[in-house]
Amino acid sequence: MFGQITTTPPAERGLEDLDAAALAYAARIAGLPPERRQEARDDLVRFALPFAGRLARRYRGRGEPLEDLEQVARLGLVNAVDRYDPERGSFTAYAAITIVGEIKRHFRDRTWGVHVPRRLRDLILEVGQATAALTSELSRAPSVAELAARLETPEEEILAALESAAGYSPASLNAPVGGESSAEFGDLVGESDSDLESVDDRVTVSGLLGRLPWRERRILAMRFYGNQTQAEIAARFGISQMHVSRLLSRALTWLRQAMLADTPAPWQSGTADAANPPARVSVRRTGNRVVVEATGELDRNLAEQLRQAVVEAVGAGHPAEVAIDLTDITRLDGPALDALVAGRDAAHRAGVRWRLARAQPAIQPALTSAGLVALPAD
Repeated sequence: MFGQITTTPPAERGLEDLDAAALAYAARIAGLPPERRQEARDDLVRFALPFAGRLARRYRGRGEPLEDLEQVARLGLVNAVDRYDPERGSFTAYAAITIVGEIKRHFRDRTWGVHVPRRLRDLILEVGQATAALTSELSRAPSVAELAARLETPEEEILAALESAAGYSPASLNAPVGGESSAEFGDLVGESDSDLESVDDRVTVSGLLGRLPWRERRILAMRFYGNQTQAEIAARFGISQMHVSRLLSRALTWLRQAMLADTPAPWQSGTADAANPPARVSVRRTGNRVVVEATGELDRNLAEQLRQAVVEAVGAGHPAEVAIDLTDITRLDGPALDALVAGRDAAHRAGVRWRLARAQPAIQPALTSAGLVALPAD
């Protein structure tokens, strides 16, 4: 029976032939072992291929190649053959539903350029059909309100469907703009400017910098705009690198606090934190003994004051001893070491006993490199 049907020319096969072939296929596989059923299945699939092709051609011209649609339709046909049950009715009706469903699923899941929810994609199809019908009736394009009334759907959802329809085949960012220009569409698309987000901070910092002393403003500019090292800045100002580090830290701390405050606190030009006392040189005389005390970190200016204090202590009143108390010295740079060497030489020439006392371990290497010997701190 089934073999006679398969010999019928394709042009003469009607829907009744397809139903008859399906019934013959069901009867044929009932008495065959599983390994023999594959041949009968392939015969029915080949017989129904023209039917699947006709269904696929209904959807051509919608942006998908006909070859792809035919492949999808054949996949639906194979599924229909595998799931066919003669007791449930006509094979032709069942196969048509299965094949068309597979084609629509292909359009819904594979052809959209961007992700759009399934509910919205179904509404897009309904809006397209309603637009065609209303255009024919009204002889003009329908409005959103008219589409909403026809589909009994809120206008907001109609607008969302119309906007989302553009996501079916979005334009490429690499597409040329047109004309003789070499620009691409992506060149015309704006992007987030991270610099705009920092405009408020830049304006605030600019105003706060004006409240800093000239030296702190200059150091900040040299460090963060001139990209100079702390050592280079220290050489420029004649101070130590540690001093530059403290000045930077203090200025930056004040800027951070000022930016977070509604009313910035005024800059305190003469303050210093307890851990880093201001540098100074003082002289005290006890009998025939003169003690020169140096505190903090000696920069170039204070190093010159130290030189003058030591030389004057040696020559004033012919003391028996001049002692330099280094207890609170945290760092010695070149000018400070030169001042100590000059004081030692002046004391030797005058026959005055010279002594460096209570030197911290951190400055011992610098003293040794300058040929100076100091008693360690207790």
